[in-house]
Amino acid sequence: MLRRLHHDQPESFAFTKANQAWAEAQISKYPEGRQASAIIPLLWRAQEQEGWLSRPAIEGVADMLGLAHIRALEVASFYFMFQMQPVGSVAHIQICGTTSCMICGAEDLIGVCKEKIAANPHQISEDGKLSWEEVECLGACANAPMAQIGKDYYEDLTAERFGEMLDELRAGKVPVPGPQNGRYASEPLSGLTSLTEYDSGKTKYNASVQLATDIGDTVKRIDGTEVPLIAPWRDKGANHAPGTSKVKASAPAPVEAKPAPVPKEPAKKAAPKAKAAAPAAQKQPEMLKEAREGGADNLKMIKGVGPKLEAMLHGMGVFHFDQIASWGAEEVAWADDNLEGFKGRVSRDDWVGQAKKLAAGETTDFAKKVKKGGVYE
Repeated sequence: MLRRLHHDQPESFAFTKANQAWAEAQISKYPEGRQASAIIPLLWRAQEQEGWLSRPAIEGVADMLGLAHIRALEVASFYFMFQMQPVGSVAHIQICGTTSCMICGAEDLIGVCKEKIAANPHQISEDGKLSWEEVECLGACANAPMAQIGKDYYEDLTAERFGEMLDELRAGKVPVPGPQNGRYASEPLSGLTSLTEYDSGKTKYNASVQLATDIGDTVKRIDGTEVPLIAPWRDKGANHAPGTSKVKASAPAPVEAKPAPVPKEPAKKAAPKAKAAAPAAQKQPEMLKEAREGGADNLKMIKGVGPKLEAMLHGMGVFHFDQIASWGAEEVAWADDNLEGFKGRVSRDDWVGQAKKLAAGETTDFAKKVKKGGVYE
């Protein structure tokens, strides 16, 4: 299936403050130089915020990760969980149309979608609230036919019940997910044939449905207002601003000391431990208040400098290739440590070496690509 950017695009995209903090926490999971590994969770968060992935959203995520825009677009257009066009404001319905669901009535559900939502998949209903598509197997074959709406599965559907659910969604109600025919989970439709002593009546819903009902609105997209997702690998919660976390690492449990065994032979002297390397000395480079006459150089011609980093450098007072070309080890160490969100980028991509060539009027393979417009523009 051909997947392209939608013809109607918003002018810009920005994460909400809470989602921005969450995204930065995800990036921090990965070691320096591997931030691109966060591409899928960040694209998903952008989609959860907006409902679909626009070009500004895809490019904004790419800029956060220092990726060429085309790389992020490749990911977004490859995975079908990403919506490349606007969806219904209330819900986007995904009907499983693979074998088990198909022979159990999925085509009837698609007929209901065409009647109550829109004639074609990915077409938004006239009231703007709903949209639909047919998808491949969602792995709920024992409860066929089924549909995924929002975060949850709606199973054991009939055309009549499915139509009622769409009406409920339009009215602002949230149908209880899970089996719609009275089944507790995915036990045999005719009743239990084994484990008959199990009493499903101990709880009203199975664990999955119970969690969904506890949330209270299962079709609501994640927007950052949920209970904060804690990022234990760093010193703040994923939805908290820097320095506001109240989560403290627990002290390690005391270990009972044991007497050292008596050596049979005289112990050899251990080799002296190597001293930890002292942190590199730092020196702030000389900055300019503004670009010289003629305007700033296109710093994006340096591999590793995307639009976001270029704007950050301008804000610091770096506008020209020869400024970066003049940096020594101390200036590089300072820049590596002070480019928030891009630490280590200067030395990793050898900005100084690239800048020296560009300042001298030479070019690089990457700069040629930028000039042709195949990277950022």
